[in-house]
Amino acid sequence: MPKTQISCPRCRQPITADIEQLFDVTQDAQAKQRLLSGGSNMARCPHCGYEGRLATPVIYHDNDKELLLTFFPPELGVPLNEQEKIFGPLIKKVMESLPAEKRKGYLLRPVANLTFESMVETILGKDGITPEMIKSQQERVLMMERLLQASAADVRSEIIKQNITLFDEQFFALFSRLAQSAMAGGQQAIGQQMMELQKQLLAETEFGRSLQASVAEMEAATKTLQEAGQTLTREKLLDFIIEAPNEARIRAYVSLARGGMDYSFFQTLSDRIEKAPVDEKVRLEAIRGKLLEFTNEIDRQLEARYKQAQDFVEQLLAQDDIENATRANLEGFTQDAVEIVQTLLRQASEKNDYARMGKLQKMIQVLQEASAPPAEVAFIEQLLDAPDDVAIEKMLNDNAAVINEGFMEALNGLMAQVEAAASQGNPEAQALGGKLSQVYKVALKFTMKKNMMG
Repeated sequence: MPKTQISCPRCRQPITADIEQLFDVTQDAQAKQRLLSGGSNMARCPHCGYEGRLATPVIYHDNDKELLLTFFPPELGVPLNEQEKIFGPLIKKVMESLPAEKRKGYLLRPVANLTFESMVETILGKDGITPEMIKSQQERVLMMERLLQASAADVRSEIIKQNITLFDEQFFALFSRLAQSAMAGGQQAIGQQMMELQKQLLAETEFGRSLQASVAEMEAATKTLQEAGQTLTREKLLDFIIEAPNEARIRAYVSLARGGMDYSFFQTLSDRIEKAPVDEKVRLEAIRGKLLEFTNEIDRQLEARYKQAQDFVEQLLAQDDIENATRANLEGFTQDAVEIVQTLLRQASEKNDYARMGKLQKMIQVLQEASAPPAEVAFIEQLLDAPDDVAIEKMLNDNAAVINEGFMEALNGLMAQVEAAASQGNPEAQALGGKLSQVYKVALKFTMKKNMMG
């Protein structure tokens, strides 16, 4: 999004903000997420502390769903004919970006929305998300806020009891996403608070207890497979499954070892069923039924996930400027998407499709650049390898030019992440925390000395 200088809505001081008026999903796969997340067209004023959404005209376009929506904030007080003059060039840009066969009648009839919320509801409605579903999610978000504001654990317990039906799979999935976003966004205090609340929710709600049981079965299955190590064969995996104490453990084995459950595996199971006594045969047939159900379920999920990732990559490949398109959509690159890029490159190479190979290689180059740690983090990693305080201080002296405010912010952020992981019982984080604290103390002393001398 382009940086634009505007006046703060409250104090009128000049500030910069990311302004985006055209959200064209057909040309930018991440545009929809930016609009729906509520993070677009937000202003933050360093002078007076104002933070809020800017009154900005918006156009949303999705060719596949034949959607062309407009929203013009009524508080701007712009007459209808003037609104059309503002939207005209943007709609023209949408049409010109489409090949002739995709220029359909809906483009001549943009749907005006009186509120931003009604635009969002229309977009979600095309995805099968009803206003009732939106309301349901809002109720769960408000419940999270209420629990986070509660003064003590017993107060939260009472709130949980009074609203027990809200704490379902949807609630926990949403809660987990928001907690992860808080931690990833550097909101360590809120993230830690949410993790503490999650422990209480897992213990005091029916779905939470069942989720804990599933996690326990997953951990038990993981331990069994890890202990088997290199000696794990299809036959031994089948033994583990047959000896599983419950259905949840079988599901866990399928999640962890789906790759080993091939034709040969099921043939071995069928052979055992044929040779088993009647009672055992019935039990083994039931296990085979569950295995087929669980493996088919995982296969469907994988197929849907890969299809979504492949569509995402293909949309970017259709862009003329592949490097800028990749940089603008880095957040959409899951591990699946990265693997698909590698697969497509191999396929293009086999077909001698040099144009496609060139685009894919540029995409990989951008991904590699983006995945490289920032210079500050890379230097911190070098400091962690230093044997003692003297060696750390020498490295800091040798690289004094990079020991600035940005470096200390990176060091603080890394410490907060490690401390959060250590508090969850992560042994690697606990070990790293001590060394990181040592580096921080020496670096803090170094910067204080540097500032005094400066």
